[in-house]
Amino acid sequence: MGTRAKSGACLVRLAKEAVPLLREAERRSPRTGPGAKPDIPDWLIGVLIMVAIIKRKKSKSAQFRFLKENRQLIATATGSHQFPSRSTFFRRYRRAHQLFRAGIRLQGELAIAEGVADPRDLAVDKSLMAALGPPWHQQDRKAGKVPRGVDCDSTWGYSEHDGWVHGYSYEVVVSATPRSTVFPLLASVDSASAAEVRTFADKVVELPPETRTVSADSGYDANILGERVEYNDHGRRTGRHFLCPQNPRNTANRRLKRCTTPSQAHSRFLRNARNKFLKSPRGRRVYARRKKTVEPFNQWFKSLFELDTHVWHRGVNNNRTQILGAVFAYQLLVRHNFHIGRNNGRVRWIIDAL
Repeated sequence: MGTRAKSGACLVRLAKEAVPLLREAERRSPRTGPGAKPDIPDWLIGVLIMVAIIKRKKSKSAQFRFLKENRQLIATATGSHQFPSRSTFFRRYRRAHQLFRAGIRLQGELAIAEGVADPRDLAVDKSLMAALGPPWHQQDRKAGKVPRGVDCDSTWGYSEHDGWVHGYSYEVVVSATPRSTVFPLLASVDSASAAEVRTFADKVVELPPETRTVSADSGYDANILGERVEYNDHGRRTGRHFLCPQNPRNTANRRLKRCTTPSQAHSRFLRNARNKFLKSPRGRRVYARRKKTVEPFNQWFKSLFELDTHVWHRGVNNNRTQILGAVFAYQLLVRHNFHIGRNNGRVRWIIDAL
């Protein structure tokens, strides 16, 4: 009985810490479009979803049952006795990913201010997760044949670590500075086939001003990404370096390619400069930290929230909400660990005790 009460108190504390963050996230990403605002605010729906994710209730039905059974605990944490109906919870679940994405960025800024994370060196990576149900093979897609139980929002994606995976992907930017806790600062979720060039381009403008290096694998090799990281809109240096191994370009008709436009020649010059820095002693030293930061983070995160076999839901927006909600919860757990004197990312003991 004492252990159960203690775990309940800890869950209330985590929920209370989430409330101001999600309130501010809602303010930063307000609803747009016609119609009146809902009676139950988005931040409250976000707290409910986050609590259910921390308890690792995998289906929306299981999440709603748990939350309904613990309405008083939720009310204590949030200071609100409002509670959604089942249909409202299910409907609002699909759009809560927008709130969590803003909340992740906000909590990343707070972690930097608190000294939990050091953003001078960052690493970005995309990780794949299998969908629920059978895979939808390309020959069936082309024939318009939909196998029973397939998740129609899922797609095929490939990575050197996972091989071909039918499902979804998430992209995360984590702190990778030496002697700093590995902390997620930005994140997004998409189908498995989403290109890194598109998904990371939206995050470049959100990088912390203190950042000096960004490390990525060869899947991110694109001149547009390197130049966005290293140069601002006025063509001036940002003081940052983009460390990314180059993919071999098509070398056919090399003689013809010597006749480039001035902009192409400039991009080639910048590309060669990035490659030179990557191969320098400092560049190799910084890039080597990927193997100790973002790559292990993906394993920790998937294991902690039981995403190492497949995602929890069907549908891209349901999985966006769950996965981004889990990233937000992970941030909260690491910050809670820091506040009680443990400056590391070992948070499984907290979530297992809840």
